[in-house]
This record gives sequence, C-alpha cells and structure tokens, in this order.
Amino acid sequence: QVQLVESGGRLVQTGGSLRVSCAASGRTFSTYTMAWFRRAPGKEREFVAAIKWRDAGTYYADSVKGRFTISRDNAKNVVYLQMNNLKPEDTAVYYCAANRDGTDYWGLGTQVTVSS
Repeated sequence: QVQLVESGGRLVQTGGSLRVSCAASGRTFSTYTMAWFRRAPGKEREFVAAIKWRDAGTYYADSVKGRFTISRDNAKNVVYLQMNNLKPEDTAVYYCAANRDGTDYWGLGTQVTVSS
C-alpha cells in the first residue's frame, strides 16, 4: 500500500504560479504511476496530469497543457504539480493519486483558489 499527503495549496491571484506537492509513503513509490486530479465546486472530479513510473512519460488534460508541469522525485517519494498562469477556473481541490497493477490510492486533497 501507499499513503499520499498533498500540500502547498493556497490562495493565488490570476496569472500567478503555485507548486503543490504529494508525499508518498512506501519503498516502492518509483513503481507507481502518479497523477493529479481536481474537483471544482459543483463539478465532477477530472484528470489533470499523470507521470508514468517506467519512462516518466507525462500526460496532461487539454485545459492545463502548456501551463502545468508534473514531475516526480523518486529518491524523495514526492510528486509535484507546477502550475503557471493560473486562472479562476483552476480553482479546485487537487488530489494526488497512485496506481499500480490496477489499484488506485488517493490523498485527501489540497485546496487551490485562484482569485480573479
């Protein structure tokens, strides 16, 4: 199993930048595909970005492509989401997720609020 704890969410102005982090427990972190999802008020949870464990390939939702960057530090068991040029529509609770062998693990989320 793996436990995930997100941090770094806060209030930021439109056009600003923010990096959120996800710290994972467990010695096999490097073998998990890691992802970020978000849930905006009144909306369904949506995919934001993912990074594979094998080749560190990255994937992004169209809405964040070119603005957000996902990365991982396997030595520190941390995955990051760097968010630039933030927009009010990026306001959401951001969740970290880990996947391996068809099993998903989720953190409790961190709130990101972008003021207009």
